[in-house]
Amino acid sequence: MGEDSAEEQARIAQEATRQALEAGAIADRLEAQASRATANTLTGKGGAEAVRQSGLIYGGLIGIAVVMVQGFLEAPSHDPSARVSVIAFSVAIPLLAALVMVNRQETFRGRRTPSVSVTIAQVVAQGAAFVGLVAGFWHIDWIAGVALLAAAFVGLFVHSAGWWRLEREEDSSQDAEP
Repeated sequence: MGEDSAEEQARIAQEATRQALEAGAIADRLEAQASRATANTLTGKGGAEAVRQSGLIYGGLIGIAVVMVQGFLEAPSHDPSARVSVIAFSVAIPLLAALVMVNRQETFRGRRTPSVSVTIAQVVAQGAAFVGLVAGFWHIDWIAGVALLAAAFVGLFVHSAGWWRLEREEDSSQDAEP
């Protein structure tokens, strides 16, 4: 090994050390941002907004479910998609009603509940309502069911991208404060 080779290896090692330190600093900053975002979704402005959005979602899903089920009450059908829709809504409606009541308490207290049973109920209720919607539209026309399913996934990505962008900008403005 020549002198140039040893100097080159020392320079490469020094550069690798610098990059590792930068990566560690970036990781620490990202971890701090994630911690702030998590805390903000449970309390503060973010928690209050999450509570408001949840109430809107629950109420909207109950309204949609009631309207859709009325059509099935008037015209009984042996179509499997109609049966799936009615069963899914029969699960979703009571759970959504219970979640509306929890949401009112969360609004009163100004924070979200950390209850595991509430989280499970949210997943089941919203999932059942979504299945009921897709099956109901599928009953009308299978193309409508597929279109609703596709549009829901696009809407999910739009909401996620918008939320992430807004929260990232909020974190950036907090980082800039002295």
